Amino acid sequence: MVAIERKDPEMNEGATVLLYPVSDLSRAKAIFTRLLGVEPMADVPYYVGYQVEGQHIGLEPNGAARGMTGATPFWEIDDLNDAVAALTEAGATIVEDVRDVGGGGLVAMLSDADGNMIGLSQWA
Repeated sequence: MVAIERKDPEMNEGATVLLYPVSDLSRAKAIFTRLLGVEPMADVPYYVGYQVEGQHIGLEPNGAARGMTGATPFWEIDDLNDAVAALTEAGATIVEDVRDVGGGGLVAMLSDADGNMIGLSQWA
């Protein structure tokens, strides 16, 4: 059995990123800016992101094309490839295989047996 290991399991902060697939980025930005009560920290044509009390909330206009079926929590993992292997062994399905997002980051998306999205990220 492949296990997901963390450098310090006691310091598991849970899902630190929550991405929403959106079809109209400007409308979603207006709604989330009002909801969260802060201006976005990242605001580019391909992504809008907010930082609120340690939680990153992102609006992803290409999310549906990437396979996102709804809001997707991203769990920060020490070894992304090992985590993907462990979760697929347990029955998860790969939605988007490991990809480099720049800045030392890797991400992958999987779904559980009910189609719920599981995002994983690893940062160098």
